[in-house]
Amino acid sequence: MPPLLQRIYAARGAHDVDSARPRLAGLLPPEGMLDLDAATALLADAIAAGNRILVVGDFDCDGATACAVAVRGLRMLGAREVLHAVPNRVAHGYGLSTSLVAELAPLQPDLLVTVDHGIACHAGIDAARALGWQVLVTDHHLPGERLPAAHAIVNPNRAGDGFASKSLAGVGVMFYVLLALRARLRAEGRLDGNGPDLSTLLDLVAVGTVADLVPLDANNRALVSAGLRRLRAGRGCAGLNALIEVAGRQAATLGAGDIGYAVAPRLNAAGRLEDMALGIECLLCDEPERARELAQRLDAINRERRVVQQTMLDEAELALSTDALDAYGHDGGGRAAVCAFDAGWHPGVVGLVASKLKERLHRPVVAFAPAEAGSTSLRGSARSIPGFHVRDALAAVDARHPGLIAKFGGHAMAAGLSLDLADLPAFEAAFHAHAEAMLDASALLAVIDSDGALASGEFDRAHAEALRDGGPWGQGFPEPLFDGEFDVRDWRVVGERHLKLTLGVAGLRTALPAIHFGAWRGEAPPARARLAYRLAPDDYRGGDAIQLVVEHFEAC
Repeated sequence: MPPLLQRIYAARGAHDVDSARPRLAGLLPPEGMLDLDAATALLADAIAAGNRILVVGDFDCDGATACAVAVRGLRMLGAREVLHAVPNRVAHGYGLSTSLVAELAPLQPDLLVTVDHGIACHAGIDAARALGWQVLVTDHHLPGERLPAAHAIVNPNRAGDGFASKSLAGVGVMFYVLLALRARLRAEGRLDGNGPDLSTLLDLVAVGTVADLVPLDANNRALVSAGLRRLRAGRGCAGLNALIEVAGRQAATLGAGDIGYAVAPRLNAAGRLEDMALGIECLLCDEPERARELAQRLDAINRERRVVQQTMLDEAELALSTDALDAYGHDGGGRAAVCAFDAGWHPGVVGLVASKLKERLHRPVVAFAPAEAGSTSLRGSARSIPGFHVRDALAAVDARHPGLIAKFGGHAMAAGLSLDLADLPAFEAAFHAHAEAMLDASALLAVIDSDGALASGEFDRAHAEALRDGGPWGQGFPEPLFDGEFDVRDWRVVGERHLKLTLGVAGLRTALPAIHFGAWRGEAPPARARLAYRLAPDDYRGGDAIQLVVEHFEAC
């Protein structure tokens, strides 16, 4: 292991190989999760009786992969009839709503299983139970004060839950339920030998875990690493292989960044602009040609999503005005939170707009759009910064102003909510007031955590590949980022928005190619600059080529 990688692991709290590169052998056991016995009993009884099981997913990548894992895993464990469904963002809203239950009623399932949602779906679960269905909730979102009336609820974030890792994504929770179910069926002598190999589902678990931006603690890194190994070996499911291909990525060198920036957006685009049923169909497809057709359709939807997103982002920045954006800046000044709304925005893309504004302003941001064209019901998506728990912030606003928010849910860094257009000014005032009370000037300063400078001898392909393959990197275990001063020897604009740079650094004769995505603002870069950057192999040029991927750029 190169000394550079040892230093990077140590900076992230990993001081031996096992903690730096956790393996499946060290995976936490399922025991300790509340309601796990009740959940596996529901599933085991349904399998034994040949009952109809209906898996209801969610319209993001975590929800889609969790749905695919549930369907594939239950069939592997002997379930004869496993159906699946997913809400439409516009028609049903988030989660198991009463309207979705009414639409699913003709299917007459014996057992309904939610994946990546359900913990806040009180009305939908009540409606399902009124129809005589059993309901199993598998979720990872933070519970409210009252739990829904499901027959069993598996969620490591429940109060009193003994499972050590609270960072599982929805797909990880479902995978653990399947592990426990297999153990139960094995103990009851209902499986041949040890039963099916559930590790074949880890490609889907890896994609959903990375896409949902949950912290990559040791347990999640073990899951993601195992899934990446399957994908790199070409043993992923047909749908994921097709998505990797259509995204122009190389399976053999696939990393968590490729999932986050290339694979997941193509799945998410279906849920944002159309129907995630298309994405789930792709993940459940076992025929390569059909999977390729579905992946190409998802790729086309993603291209449309990019256009919609950029238009909305331009409109948001125009509405705030350039002066206002600069006033927020990164110096701790200005207002502590941002709310943005436009009657013409698409509800499926507001989360991406909120994320981009949050990155630009380093403020908690809530972006709103009509739930459907012409509606006065708004759907909002919130993104936050370290030190500001946005789901708790919404709970605080809801407690102080009962009835202002129709419904909400989420995590520390991301949340969703619904409210009426007439209540938007009151919500904006309340949200701003809470943010200003909770965030001091230091919290509003954008901080870049660097792994320091690279030595001149570390700007090479071997170190770039070691960094690429040393992950998975992600939330809580960040991808290595370095800083230093460089001479800007040449530059040009590529793809209308990106800066292609040629850099010189002290102690190195060879010029270094670099790319700074989305950096072009109509002004030439300075002759000398301090950069925060990632070192990456340049697979497009091949050979021993490398490039610096610039994350931050400032004049010296």
